[in-house]
Amino acid sequence: MVRGKVEMKRIENASSRQVSFSKRRNGMLKKAYELSVLCDAEVALIIFSQKGRLYEFSSSNMQKSIQKYLESRRNRNAGIEVEEHMQQLKNEVELMSKKIELLENSHRKLLGHNLGDSSMEELQETENKLEKTINTIRSRKAQLFKEEIEKLHAKVRFDRRTNV
Repeated sequence: MVRGKVEMKRIENASSRQVSFSKRRNGMLKKAYELSVLCDAEVALIIFSQKGRLYEFSSSNMQKSIQKYLESRRNRNAGIEVEEHMQQLKNEVELMSKKIELLENSHRKLLGHNLGDSSMEELQETENKLEKTINTIRSRKAQLFKEEIEKLHAKVRFDRRTNV
């Protein structure tokens, strides 16, 4: 006699559901026992019925198995967090390396090095940057000269008042 495939959905009849639960629970407990004996594995199985009744099997001490499980989960989660953090750091290092390389290339071009492989547009852009920088420097220089002249005029006026 061939069994039909069981559809995975809740059994509506309460009596049939209870019978199925008992049979399947006993089958699970038997399989857990067989796995522990045949493979020398540490097995812990916890089942709660619909009414909250506890059924359990442990090939060793249940509390020790639960502690071992919790510790393993904690270590695995910590390992995953460390791996994720390391990957973020690697990505950040890669991004920063690219930025540094771009800045170094830009700096070399501003100094007039490695211009042989530059296109006309890149050379024009570099020239514009240099002109803008020169204008900024000249503006600051003029401001400093003006401030220095004002200080000297103030000193001359002070000297004139004290000499009178």
